[in-house]
Amino acid sequence: MKFDKPVPLSEIASLIGAELIGNTTANATGINEIHKVENGDLVFVDHPKYYDACIQSAASFIIINKQVDFPEGKALLITSDPFEAYQTIIRHFRPFNPSMKMISETSAAGEGTVIMPGAYIGNHVTIGANCVIHPNVTIMDHCVLGDEVVIQAGTVIGSDAFYYNKKTNREIHYKRMLSGGRVVIANGVEIGAGCTIDRGVSGDTFIGAGTKMDNLVHIGHDTVVGKNCLFAAQVGIAGATTIEDNVILWGQVGVSKTLTIGKDAVVLAQSGVPSSLPGGKTYFGYPAEDAGQKKREFVWIKRIPQLWDLVMKQKRERERE
Repeated sequence: MKFDKPVPLSEIASLIGAELIGNTTANATGINEIHKVENGDLVFVDHPKYYDACIQSAASFIIINKQVDFPEGKALLITSDPFEAYQTIIRHFRPFNPSMKMISETSAAGEGTVIMPGAYIGNHVTIGANCVIHPNVTIMDHCVLGDEVVIQAGTVIGSDAFYYNKKTNREIHYKRMLSGGRVVIANGVEIGAGCTIDRGVSGDTFIGAGTKMDNLVHIGHDTVVGKNCLFAAQVGIAGATTIEDNVILWGQVGVSKTLTIGKDAVVLAQSGVPSSLPGGKTYFGYPAEDAGQKKREFVWIKRIPQLWDLVMKQKRERERE
């Protein structure tokens, strides 16, 4: 999430009640997760396992619960609860301001765009030219749509990320991590009915130009989908995954989090993808593997009863001897 303008670190430290050490006169340009951070960003860390990764990341400023060594030019904001500090920053810079109008006055649509009855357009939404938004579509705050985007009835764009902070020392173990990110949809994308696309936690969920989705497709937070992809019905993609250009996912394919499916890959129906797949190949099964190899395996599996009968027959013949 980028701030509207650079914010002095001293102001951030005061907001979250943190001790500021290091480059105390710097300005922060945004806040992001470890896999999305850029120079000028804040990041938070509250577990020793991830200290080094955060310190050595592209983030310039680290919200942390302990003083540690860090590179010159960076800064630490030391506070007892970095997670709550993150929550405070999101609430302050991207507050929840519900719009009670069907189309918020702070949102805008380009020439030739049609928004049908029953659609809800939240705050600070930008919709390009010649789009069609069908009835009962919901587009939540800060989302961005390009030109010639079609969204069928009942789809939700920009719902909160399914992303929780877990601590077993409190009564409610799972606490929602507030979503300050967006959904950004490029030109020529078509999204079917009843789909859900979650906003990024602090970055963007991105759908590349020309991508087409069937009904009942789910895209998790911070996922990046390339150009000209094709997703059939009931595809589900978990958070922070990268789908490169021209990928085809057929019906009911399930894709796990934080992995990459390479360019021009095809995953056949009802397959499960638990780890990254190179591009340019066709995959099938669970775990998804080369489709030709997987089909040969199925042939041999079907032969198991026949092979077993053969083995038992040979055993009986040896016993008679």
